Amino acid sequence: MKKIYETDPWLAPFKDAVEERCARIDAAERAIISHCGGRTLRDSINNHLYYGLHRTPSGGWVIREWAPNATRIFLIGDFNNWHRSPSYALSPTGSGNWELYLDGLFLGHGDLYKLYIEWPGGGGERIPAYCTRLVQDPDTKVFSAQVWDPPHPYRWVHPWSGDGTPGGKRLSRPHPLVYECHVGMSSERPEVATFDSFREEVLPRVKALGYDTLQIMALQEHPYYGSFGYQVSNFFALSSRFGTPEQFKRLVDAAHGEGIAVVMDMVQSHSVDNENEGLSRFDGRDDLYFYPGPQGHHPAWGSRCFDYGKPEVVRFLLSCCKFWLEEYHLDGFRFDGVTSMLYWDHGLGRDFSGYDVYFGDGVDANAVTYLGLANRLVRQVDPLAVTIAEDVSGMPGLAAPAAAGGIGFGFRLSMGVADCWIKWIKERPDETWSPGEMWYELTNKRSDEKTVGYAECHDQALVGDKTLLFRLLDKAMYDEMDLGSRDPVVDRGIALHKLIRLVTMATAGDGYLNFMGNEFGHPEWIDFPREGNGWSFAHARRQWSLADDPALRYRGLQSFDRAMVRLARRRNLFSAPPVRIRCDEDKKLLVFRRKDLIFAMNFHPDASFTDEAFEVPAGTYVKELDSDDTAFGGFGRLATDTRHDATDGLLRLYLPSRCALVLRLEKKKM
Repeated sequence: MKKIYETDPWLAPFKDAVEERCARIDAAERAIISHCGGRTLRDSINNHLYYGLHRTPSGGWVIREWAPNATRIFLIGDFNNWHRSPSYALSPTGSGNWELYLDGLFLGHGDLYKLYIEWPGGGGERIPAYCTRLVQDPDTKVFSAQVWDPPHPYRWVHPWSGDGTPGGKRLSRPHPLVYECHVGMSSERPEVATFDSFREEVLPRVKALGYDTLQIMALQEHPYYGSFGYQVSNFFALSSRFGTPEQFKRLVDAAHGEGIAVVMDMVQSHSVDNENEGLSRFDGRDDLYFYPGPQGHHPAWGSRCFDYGKPEVVRFLLSCCKFWLEEYHLDGFRFDGVTSMLYWDHGLGRDFSGYDVYFGDGVDANAVTYLGLANRLVRQVDPLAVTIAEDVSGMPGLAAPAAAGGIGFGFRLSMGVADCWIKWIKERPDETWSPGEMWYELTNKRSDEKTVGYAECHDQALVGDKTLLFRLLDKAMYDEMDLGSRDPVVDRGIALHKLIRLVTMATAGDGYLNFMGNEFGHPEWIDFPREGNGWSFAHARRQWSLADDPALRYRGLQSFDRAMVRLARRRNLFSAPPVRIRCDEDKKLLVFRRKDLIFAMNFHPDASFTDEAFEVPAGTYVKELDSDDTAFGGFGRLATDTRHDATDGLLRLYLPSRCALVLRLEKKKM
């Protein structure tokens, strides 16, 4: 396999830096294996099996914690009236570790517990760092750890690729079609939705649309619901506000039964600043899990920054990855906030315009090494696992294999594309949009890395922002979305919404992502219940009834998205790169080929063109998709079941305004 500095001439001057980066990851892997006594990284990473609360072979319990600054630690809870009893005192075992066996003491399923940690000059209640289950008191809002030992643990139905079951359904995703979702806001009802309601009401929709990968947000426990799950307090704990571990396992199992992989939105880029719920000042020290001084505090997010150079922290985070994969049979992770991890300044206000910035003093080499280790571990646990990096910096090699000198992510998100669409919609009338600029921005990707493209994700609709369709329609969305209306603003918005999503998917590198509800142009914005909005659920839900109502135009957008996604799957669209055929700035035409499909798009606001000729591989072409079809809320200006003869190598088409036509080469010229 060629190295990234061999395929990218701009990286040639940084050959030594690339090799040094790889050598650091190799050395860190060897150090972990040597320290832990395993044969591989997977064998060696088992902190979650040692620390935390576990059953013993005798049927009792043991709890262990790492707190080197502690002077005394007590287990407190329902079972001892929350008193610091000597019978429940942990004993130091060396290297900052503490331990308590509970064989002769009662502890039962559902009991609430915490640790009380004393340190020089103080002490306080703490949630165990490796706790896997928390619940919040509905009255006091206080979180406590909960013993989770159900009498009837969930029994998996569908084999998971990571457990090596022979003959099991292996959910390989070389080109994922990702449905990004948030379980809590997945109901139309004003409530925090559950794993069960998602499985029953939303999973069938995902299956019907044709997406093959669920990317689930907010799974790790977070004290503040309105943080969208990104202010994590407990890294091993499944958020109890959506249900129990058994209910989540049932959802994952059901998705696997439908051939849908489940990817978790993994947050390891920072930790909530809370002390009572999180890891901050866990044993009285400010820098136990986090960088010392100002570097341990995120200036923009108000959260704590992990010390990726401390071996104990690295093993904590790696164990987190292994735990989620094995415990819940997940198929991979989308790592959040990777840019913030990679750079000492978290990428804030930085212009990533030259390669020097990717290998200079501003890079946190500890974080780079950790991400390389995390990807290696995930692959060892499940060779088919998906790992996606959320990075805006464009660091070379981030999504390249280790053998090529990369950090090892399977994919990176094409985050700049969504920003471009917002910029074009906000700043320019669509009659001035440039097909050439559009083509450049949509296809400007590193050839040595895989990417997942999207027109909008959850980011584009958070508080103060709008969904794409709401940007295009604004107030007309409230009154003019019925089928009987022919409001020109709505006609324009619906046509452009389809074109934007189709051209984004069709030019995406190796996969495509959509956020829950955006497939039908979900209105308005996302805003979770909070004091500022009167604790309202109005914008923390999904209005599925809009897409289900045959009298509204949302339904046509949903039908188009389903046809678009199913076309990509049916034709294995991402297995070959797009090839430009024509960019016409005056006529606003963009025509390109991908595999055996021709995408012909007319972005002109009012001009339609007859007998436009394009050079294509000679043969006969048939229509696969027509954005102007009445089933998709269009005007039906193109004939149905049309075959096009291009035996002379010229494809002649009628292209109505604001319309896209997808044709397939049915028969090549012999």
